[in-house]
Amino acid sequence: MTDTERTPVDFWFDPKCPWAWIASRWILEVERLRPIDVRWHVMSLAVLNDGRDLPEQYVAFMKEAWGPVRVAIAAEKKYGAEVLGALYTELGTRFHDEQRKDTRQVIEEALEAAGLDGALAAAADGDEYDEALRASHADGMDRVGYEVGTPVISVEGAAFFGPVVSPIPRGEAAAKLWDGVRLVAGTDGFFELKRSRTRDPIFD
Repeated sequence: MTDTERTPVDFWFDPKCPWAWIASRWILEVERLRPIDVRWHVMSLAVLNDGRDLPEQYVAFMKEAWGPVRVAIAAEKKYGAEVLGALYTELGTRFHDEQRKDTRQVIEEALEAAGLDGALAAAADGDEYDEALRASHADGMDRVGYEVGTPVISVEGAAFFGPVVSPIPRGEAAAKLWDGVRLVAGTDGFFELKRSRTRDPIFD
């Protein structure tokens, strides 16, 4: 690879997932230090868990999770996928860094901050974009299987769930993690490396 060649990296996110948010800020750090270009895609925890028997608290979370992904897909349809990164940043900053719970207000503010049509917020209330949402979701999940969640990352034919990490790796630590993830993800027959989480999401 020459200095001018950059590798596309596809990243599927759900704006409400704190672990995807951490991973997304990590991959942006990587983009500064490695020759990659991140391409954003929407996946949905609400779609993933649709029809499953879930605890009551998680059911309420899933209900709230439909709106942001529908709006993200609506924005993609209107403007193209290139707007997803900025919209995700505006949504995620409010949901995670600021710990906002007023989902509709967050959506409206995020659209405005990203320079997008505020009328797209109405997409949160209906199923007009659900077919496109499910297709985007399936595009990511079909690469890794449906027993995992968000995020999903795909690069040069290797796709994986995660990384699930806290806090956000910065600088050379981010690049080092990327190099390691690429190594194991590109190993033929490698499927899983996991340990129990011992800390909550840290967004610093």
